[in-house]
Amino acid sequence: MSDLVVIVYPTEARAEEMRQKVFALQKEYLIEIGDAAIAVMHEDGKVKLNQLLNTTAMGAASGSFWGLLIGAIFLMPLAGAALGAASGALGGALTDYGINDDFMKELAASLQPGNAALFVLVKRVTGDKVLEAIKGSGGTVLKTSLDHTREQALRDALAGVSAAAPEAGAPTTVG
Repeated sequence: MSDLVVIVYPTEARAEEMRQKVFALQKEYLIEIGDAAIAVMHEDGKVKLNQLLNTTAMGAASGSFWGLLIGAIFLMPLAGAALGAASGALGGALTDYGINDDFMKELAASLQPGNAALFVLVKRVTGDKVLEAIKGSGGTVLKTSLDHTREQALRDALAGVSAAAPEAGAPTTVG
């Protein structure tokens, strides 16, 4: 099961910096990401989504390849490529991968102009190491699907607060 985490940053650049940090953690196999998108509230009140995957471009590329291939069979490769690219782009534009675009736009509508929200769909995480890596990085948790304990640990890590650990030599009870 995946968990959704939405963190608000004062600028798009800061949100992008954190997204890159999450990608670096993924390269270290500490976290597995299903999707990571940034929604920015502009001064004019419009929300812009900055997603990992441009499905329109991907659809156009795939469609032009298949259109070229089918067009070559019928001795019309350019027409086939053009028709394939157009239909692929349309199909890609209508496809939604990862976090729902409408959900991101709706949630980002509550942001202050200039602020950016980092949406991360987490498939798997090594919690203690990831929290240590993002400790003190700032940001405000807007929404999560985490339980209360893990959400509070995330809030504390972003704020740079150390988690309370038992003192060395202190007795621990198991029960």
